[in-house]
Amino acid sequence: IYLQEREMTMRFTCEKNLLVQGLNIAGRTVAQKSSLSVIEGILCNAGLGITLTGYNMETAISMDIEAEVTDAGRCVLPAKLFGDIIRRLPEGPVTVVVNDDHKVSIRSGYASFTISAESAEDYPELPDVNSGRPIQIPQKKLKELIGGTLFAVSENQGRPIHTGVKFEVAEDAVDGFRLARRTFHPEEPTGRSLSFVVPAHGLKEVEKILSDSDDMASFTLGPKHILFQIGGATLVCRLLEGDFLDWRRVVPTNCPVKLIAHVSDLASSVERVGLIVSEKYKSPVRCVFSHQEVLMRTNTTIGAAEDRCTLAGDGKELEIGFNVRYLADALRVIPSEEVTLELTNGLSPLVLTPVDDKHDFAYMILPVRIKNG
Repeated sequence: IYLQEREMTMRFTCEKNLLVQGLNIAGRTVAQKSSLSVIEGILCNAGLGITLTGYNMETAISMDIEAEVTDAGRCVLPAKLFGDIIRRLPEGPVTVVVNDDHKVSIRSGYASFTISAESAEDYPELPDVNSGRPIQIPQKKLKELIGGTLFAVSENQGRPIHTGVKFEVAEDAVDGFRLARRTFHPEEPTGRSLSFVVPAHGLKEVEKILSDSDDMASFTLGPKHILFQIGGATLVCRLLEGDFLDWRRVVPTNCPVKLIAHVSDLASSVERVGLIVSEKYKSPVRCVFSHQEVLMRTNTTIGAAEDRCTLAGDGKELEIGFNVRYLADALRVIPSEEVTLELTNGLSPLVLTPVDDKHDFAYMILPVRIKNG
């Protein structure tokens, strides 16, 4: 009796730690629940190496992994089950074999599993944005741009355009901002002018992939999507459409009162006063900017707090109320040791700007009306 071996549609061997890394990154955009069940899995494409892809119809992440591929092929693996198995395997090489019935054999050391996969034929094609010219930027600089603006994104779904971060590419600069602006000036001019808005959920995933290295990342703009290339990872997400806030018109300039503060000292004072404020017991922090200092006070039903912070300059007794979380969030991402506080009057925004030209940023915090006394 001769037993005919099933035809192998895919076979590869890969180091466990590389496979886990790829699953951790690509798995973040696997759809949790969808009418299209195939995108609840992770697409595995074996060719020169392995490419793992997660796609929730809004954002896709693909991760290239080094592997020894014996038989090339494609299939959709059950994301959670396959990931749980791989993470618990012993260290060392993992061999994955998929036959023509989409039965998956997983082996590592003495451990072996057999699970079921799905055909890749129904997996949706990812948006093609490769026709554009990529713009390169060091990973740590892109990470700073995103981290320095993402906190200010609106959560109001009534204005979807403001749930993203606007990027502006000029001939000599790349900006990311939304009442929080950070600018990177590349050594080589980009030679192009672009403007687009990336949804916050996509940028959060980009930020997680980026490292603090000088290795280059790139982004490519398509008609309706943006593609980020970061090492072996590729992220594609749909752009937001609409009219973004004209920040140049909104952010005050030539403010008459300018003070200089040590960022860490001011942040510590704000955080201390903010201990009395919570989501349940909201109350603005009352700031009085006087000669060489700012007095901060707040009163809620759970208590009261007061603190002072030394400043350089004269605040002319300006009294302004702020949402303590917004102020703390802005101070947390300022990249310099000192910051300039620009003020106009008690009803105008506070603008945080650099003390020197080593940095290029602007953070605007809107005031909160406070009761007299």
